[in-house]
Parts: sequence; structure tokens; C-alpha cells
Amino acid sequence: MAVSDPIADMLTRIRNAHMALHKKTRVPKSKLKVSLAEILKNQGYITDFEHDDREIEVTLKYVRGKPAIAGLRRLSSPGCRQYVGVDEIPLVQNGLGINVISTSKGILDGQQARDNRVGGELLCEIW
Repeated sequence: MAVSDPIADMLTRIRNAHMALHKKTRVPKSKLKVSLAEILKNQGYITDFEHDDREIEVTLKYVRGKPAIAGLRRLSSPGCRQYVGVDEIPLVQNGLGINVISTSKGILDGQQARDNRVGGELLCEIW
């Protein structure tokens, strides 16, 4: 089945798996989704992820029985892209969350984009 917005699909699968208290979830693989999973792992929102040539298996993280991810929101969509400059990168939940930004230097979180002085397309925010 074709998906018109694969990033939103990945975020929704993670959100739904967390709500159902699953340990793992699977999403179809793409380079962008592997980069997003890598950022989630580095920031401590997921425990781990593994990928083969077709799928990414995301191991979800729970803290005292509650999901480590309190919320996910897709900001830019295929019909309405949102671009920001380096000085316009917003804070998420007053600095308690992260932005994921597609830049010319790859997929970065908001802090990495500020450090590298690059802007780009705001993909999503996670807190």
C-alpha cells in the first residue's frame, strides 16, 4: 500500500505502539527513516533499532512503565513544507524536546543544526 507521507506514517506507528505498550514496532525502510531512528536513539527516545533491506524494527523505551516519548508531531507535510533559517529554529517544550530538521548536511536534530549553523525543512518535533 502506497503511503503519501512516510515520515508521518513512521511517527504514527511509533505513537500507536507506545499507546498499546508494545516493546517493538516495524516500519518500512528508507534512508530518511533510518536517519530519524538514529536521532531518536542518540537522544534517548528509543532503546535501539535494527534494519534489514526492507524494514526497520524500532525497540521502544519505557521509563517506570510509561513511554519515553510523550508526544510526536509532524510539522512539515508534503502539501505544506515548513522551512526555517538557523536563527528561526524553534525550541520544543521550552528545550525539553527536539526538532528534526532536514538540512544540506543531512538529517539533524535542532541543536546539531544550530551548532552547524544550517537551517532547513522542519520535519517533526518530539518531546
